[in-house]
Amino acid sequence: MHVYQIIKRPLITEKATRLADEENVYVFEVDRRANRIQVKQAVEAIYGVHVEDVRMVNMKPKRGRWGRRIVVRKPAWKKAYVRLREGESIELFEGV
Repeated sequence: MHVYQIIKRPLITEKATRLADEENVYVFEVDRRANRIQVKQAVEAIYGVHVEDVRMVNMKPKRGRWGRRIVVRKPAWKKAYVRLREGESIELFEGV
């Protein structure tokens, strides 16, 4: 897989922002077939940083209702928590 197929997008939530500020951990949505080594190599290649640790979480599919009878199904996806070396950071929205 190509590095841009492994890393789909960064997740910008309140928890992800707090983790980035306090613990130097960034959160990404990744391909469901990707493993820790591939995620580490992709983040290092795309952002030019050194990765210390990668934790992966499989997110379950969810069902919801839209209107009275229409049932919406959101697919399963995978999330990666990436810890960077001390003193390094990824500039996602800083300075905007």
